[in-house]
Amino acid sequence: MSYIKTIFIMIALALSVQGNVALAGDAAKGKAKTATCAACHGATGISALPVNPNLAGQQEGYLVKSMNDYKSGKRDDATMKAMVGALSDEDIKDIAAFYASQACK
Repeated sequence: MSYIKTIFIMIALALSVQGNVALAGDAAKGKAKTATCAACHGATGISALPVNPNLAGQQEGYLVKSMNDYKSGKRDDATMKAMVGALSDEDIKDIAAFYASQACK
């Protein structure tokens, strides 16, 4: 591998680690904030209905981005927009941390 490719890979890894640290929500707090989510996505993020996606085991960053996109309207779903509309940035990080920490089946 060339020296330049090695440098680019090291920079990419450093940025990805830095990005994950910035997300770090509190999974324990997130669990307490998921009562509404559980109605469609299940208590641990495993949905009983195929129409509702499983959230367990998803990457925390993906879940944060998805919830923020629903909140802003970038992703168009009236139900999800209503569900996440009142959540703070901390709530979103905590909920994402909880579902990311759950085992997927």
